[in-house]
Amino acid sequence: MTGYDIHGNLLFSGLNEEEFAQALDFYEAVERSCRRGEVLNRLGDRLPAFGLVLEGSVQVYMYDYDGQPIIMAQVNRGGTFGESLCFLREETTVMIEAVTDARILWLKTEKMRGDPQGPLERELTRRFIAMLARRALSQNQRIQVLSKNTLRAKLITYLSQYAQRHGSEFDLPLNRESLARYLGTDRSALSRELSRMQKEGYLAYRRNHFKLLRIHREES
Repeated sequence: MTGYDIHGNLLFSGLNEEEFAQALDFYEAVERSCRRGEVLNRLGDRLPAFGLVLEGSVQVYMYDYDGQPIIMAQVNRGGTFGESLCFLREETTVMIEAVTDARILWLKTEKMRGDPQGPLERELTRRFIAMLARRALSQNQRIQVLSKNTLRAKLITYLSQYAQRHGSEFDLPLNRESLARYLGTDRSALSRELSRMQKEGYLAYRRNHFKLLRIHREES
């Protein structure tokens, strides 16, 4: 596993080399490379494994009733995707696409379905459950954004959530097109609203670097 220290990921953190090798075996880990624009699944299929991004970035998205893509998540290096779909063996209703050249570590959940065979397997199962809980929290934050009635309210909610984790000045991982898709709008409308908010003194930004000046949550 070159190019990224996956010991820093929740599933593998703190493991010694022997435990790490056992964990890779437990998850039946396989590394694969993919090209920018490559779709990693087909709608309606079941995911045989979930992914850990070793290098690059992938997006998880679905289409609305008008056929417009809405980003559910952008997963960068060190992040995971598809955990719930894989574990529950659900048919996929989302698309997973590499937005850059990427390397993915594919991990299976089959060995969690039986009784854990020892302390390490029990610990790995506990960590996987904790990861699912974090994903549920992330999805709740996503719902908070999409439940707002105006683009400004969606932006304020999204930026406020990000600032809570990273402080009032930060770089967003999404470019304008991706952010527009995440918020369920188009790039032109997003650019106009950001420009208005900057003129009104709510925030300052240059490309993907943002500084929040006087943003407060608005009720829509």
